[in-house]
Order: sequence, then structure tokens, then C-alpha cells
Amino acid sequence: MLKTYYLLTKPGIIMGNLITTAAAFVLGSAGQFSGWLFLYTMAGLGCVIASACVFNNYIDRHLDQKMARTKNRAFATGTISVESGLTFAISLGVVGLAILALYTNFLAVAVASLGFFVYVILYSLWKTRSGYATLVGSISGAVPPVVGYCAAKGSFDAGALILFAMLVLWQMPHFFSIAMYRLEDYTSAGIPVLPVEKGSRATKIQMLLYIISFILASSLLLVFGYTGVTYLVITTLLGLAWLTLCFQGFTCTDDKKWARQMFRLSLVVIMALSATISFT
Repeated sequence: MLKTYYLLTKPGIIMGNLITTAAAFVLGSAGQFSGWLFLYTMAGLGCVIASACVFNNYIDRHLDQKMARTKNRAFATGTISVESGLTFAISLGVVGLAILALYTNFLAVAVASLGFFVYVILYSLWKTRSGYATLVGSISGAVPPVVGYCAAKGSFDAGALILFAMLVLWQMPHFFSIAMYRLEDYTSAGIPVLPVEKGSRATKIQMLLYIISFILASSLLLVFGYTGVTYLVITTLLGLAWLTLCFQGFTCTDDKKWARQMFRLSLVVIMALSATISFT
């Protein structure tokens, strides 16, 4: 049963968000790294993200029953009752925000709360009504690194804004990749993602534009003096590799296979970017 509750928090999403949070915390520390503050930030934000994911699972429980990928989730199958699940979600949220409030700063708490609201209320309740919900979801996914940066630095400046823009721009082609290789699921659930509404070619064009914008936004960390040349070289090369693969999508014969490749490379890009920010 403990494993069932654990899976309800979407641990993969938590881990992915905490990786970008850690990189942003290091960037915001500017050489004044605090181990305890880092641990409190990661623990508090991790609980908040977990809470948001459980709430999202609750809201999506009927949609999940229609999708092969999600039909075995605890709320969809009734393995965990609504009452128990919501109590779990509320507890995680309260604990997470309490940790952030006690050990970080008001700005970090405010940004984390905003991300929670956008994901649970705006994205979760809107995604069956409009394809623009994808963009809303990318906004909430770009919040964790901003929380990490603000927790370390205590202020919101150009660095936080650049990180936010980078993550929004990265998440759009990342999610479109998922939507393309899971097209049948989204179609059967009636979720109006771009590949369902506009088709694969329109989606590929959007992905191309977002990746170009992501590469340009990533360079701003060097322009504004937050990182060094090594960061720019590595992120630009990875960005160009991602862009090249995206171009190949216009002539590929298997969209599903190509979309999976795009998805995997997007993960390599964001993990390498996070590591480069942390160590250069």
C-alpha cells in the first residue's frame, strides 16, 4: 500500500523538477552554498510537487480510466479511496509549504504556491477544454527552478526570469513529443493536445520554433554573466542536436518512433543543462 501512495505522487515528475531546482539553487547561491538551506528547499518543494501530483491524479481519475498508460493508477482503479488520497495530498502540501516557510523565505513560498495553483487549478481543470492548457502546464513546470533560485538568493532577478523562460520553452517540445507518441491515448480520452487538434506537421513546426527559442534563451545566462563559456558551448551543441533531430521529423516515416527519440533527447538536454549550470 505504501508503494501505491508513493506512485500516486508521480516520483518521476518530482525527480525531474528537483534536478532543475538543484541547478537553479546552485546558480542563485553564487558561491555561497548552504547545505542545510539546499536540503530544506528540496524537501519542502518536493512535498509541494508531490501534493500537486496527487491532486492532479484525483482530478484526472476519470480521464485516466480511458488511457492505456494511466488506467492502472490508484484513483482510476479505486485502489486508494478519494478521502484517503485527498488527505494524503493535503498533508503533503501543508508539510511542504511549512518547511519552505520556516527555513527559506517568503518569495520561495509565494512562487511555490503560485506553481501549485497553476498546475492543480488552471492546468488540471482546463486541459480537457483547450490545447492552450499545454502552455499553462509548462508555466507550472518552470516554477521549481525559480523556487530554488529564489530560496538561495532571496530575490527575483534576471537570472530567475531566464531560468523560467528556458524551462517553459523546453517543456513545450518535450510535451509535444509525449503527445505524439501517445496520440491514441489522448485521442481516446478527448484531450485536445496539438497533435490531436492540428496534426503532426503543425506540431513539428511548433516544436521547431520552441527549440530555436530555447537555444537563444539558454545563451542569456552567459550574456548576463551568470555562467561561463563552457556552459554556452555544451548547451548550444545539445540544443543544435535537438534541433537537428526535430528537422528530421519532417521527412521521417514513423512519427511515433521519432517522437520517442525527441522525448529522450529532451531529457538528455535538460539534465546536461542542469549539470552544466551547477558545475561551470
